[in-house]
Amino acid sequence: MRDLFSLEGRVAIVTGGNSGIGKAIACGFAGMGSDVVIAARNETKTAEVVRHIEETYGARALGVRVDVRQERQIHDAVGRVLDAFGRIDILVNNAGTTVRGLPQDLTVAAWDEVLDTNLKSAFVFSQAVYPAMKKIGGGKIINIGSMASIFGGARIAAYGASKGGIVQLMRSLAVAWAPDNIQVNALLPGWINTPLSFRVRKSQSGADLIESAIAKRTPAGRWGEPEDLQGAAIFLASRASDFVTGAALPVDGGYSAQI
Repeated sequence: MRDLFSLEGRVAIVTGGNSGIGKAIACGFAGMGSDVVIAARNETKTAEVVRHIEETYGARALGVRVDVRQERQIHDAVGRVLDAFGRIDILVNNAGTTVRGLPQDLTVAAWDEVLDTNLKSAFVFSQAVYPAMKKIGGGKIINIGSMASIFGGARIAAYGASKGGIVQLMRSLAVAWAPDNIQVNALLPGWINTPLSFRVRKSQSGADLIESAIAKRTPAGRWGEPEDLQGAAIFLASRASDFVTGAALPVDGGYSAQI
């Protein structure tokens, strides 16, 4: 039974894997035996995570600098991974950003920044790893969505569109690539304590009240931590999910389950 969840011999790419949810998932994969590639822009933070993974889990780790908004950089990054490890088994499309503001005030440049980072990058990265996954007989792609994949918000038009789109992209890829034994699924984190959520809530007045209200609104009674995503990600990356594709799994302490 343990072998169902083992990631021994696998190679995983985690975009935006040098902090928050991405870092937690990368560490979870390493703990289950996977080699891990951290694909992100900040080389200093990436080097710290690579060192942590190697020293803590004894896994092979590689940092690849990539701006996920740039198609050429994505393809170059995938080439570097193949040169280093010879295969790609798992891709986690986690890199993300947000720009808050009412729709009437949102600039096209801000819209493009969010959609390019959150959605277009997931398409391009998935497309880039597809030949490598097909060559080895299959693979796993995990898109990181959000509660904004389900709910609307007055100040998150671009972010919500990108996260709704990432679920629909996941479903299309799941159907298209099922014959190639590539399972494509999504995780929908609830309110998680990450640098991004911290920056958003601290930018608002009454931040402490907002933080408390969200914990109260969540049936589990608390905010989530990045490590709360590890188990679900390992499941979707392992043989345990070989007959699961096209699924969007909330990891939200029950937030989306109640009225």
